[in-house]
Amino acid sequence: MTQGWKNHKILGISRPISQFINEWKLIFAVIRKSPITTIGLAIVMGFVILGIVGPYITPYDPMTIGVTGTLKRLHPPCLEHPFGTDEYGRDLFSRVLYGARISLIAALCVMALAVPIGIVLGLVSGYYGGIIDEIIMRVTDIFLSFPGLVLAIAFSASLGAGLTSAIIALAAVWWPGYVRVIRAQVLVVKEMLFVEAAKAIGVKTSRILFRHILPNSITPLLVLITFDFGSVILATSALSFIGLGAQPPIPEWGRLIADGRKWFPEKWWYSFFPGLAILVTVLGFNLLGDGIRDVMDPRYRRSIEIKG
Repeated sequence: MTQGWKNHKILGISRPISQFINEWKLIFAVIRKSPITTIGLAIVMGFVILGIVGPYITPYDPMTIGVTGTLKRLHPPCLEHPFGTDEYGRDLFSRVLYGARISLIAALCVMALAVPIGIVLGLVSGYYGGIIDEIIMRVTDIFLSFPGLVLAIAFSASLGAGLTSAIIALAAVWWPGYVRVIRAQVLVVKEMLFVEAAKAIGVKTSRILFRHILPNSITPLLVLITFDFGSVILATSALSFIGLGAQPPIPEWGRLIADGRKWFPEKWWYSFFPGLAILVTVLGFNLLGDGIRDVMDPRYRRSIEIKG
């Protein structure tokens, strides 16, 4: 074997390790050449970091009423309280920081429930076809025929107001999009020679689906997940805003906006800063999704390599 070339297994496929390294160099080159992608990545990383450490760095207890003193209720932004205070004297900066964790956990839970369901149903539907495909896709079409947020409101209302109910409701309406994306990819990939070869030598169907077809269908899935992360945060906030999501005193961003609307516009900071947090976070995921779409495009990466 030529020196500098070693086998490295990625998703069950052996390839030269130097080729693997070169691919990652191209990916980072695409990110460096796209300021928008870099901004999106920075926003998303900042959101994740705040979601992890936010509750530990809040200057005040975000839950306790009157922790800043009764004289500081609905206090405008100042050096001591950069985002002002609410009607109970709670520091809004602390509550917005804490809300980042709630939004992060809610989005992760929704995606953890919806994505696997969509992947499995999409793989089965596209691979087997026939009556199985018809049943899965007709059920999917029924869910897609309703506006997602309206259906989530109906599910959440039937389950009872609360953050857990909102997460379950959103997961219940979010999986059909992944079924369609995966099924479309499977219909193409299953006709390729390496899949036919795997069938010919008697490879188990489950291994064909998850070790051969799924890895070669992952590109549009990653892009969709990135976009949907921001959309789930926005939908979670919407359910909380209308009273079907997080309940007081949980400082979820949509809940904070709802609490502040009765004081708007005189106490503008109450709703403004939670709304700004939602805006920046969703924008970051959208910008990152655009960048990942470019990164996952082999032709675009090759053009970067040629220019470089």
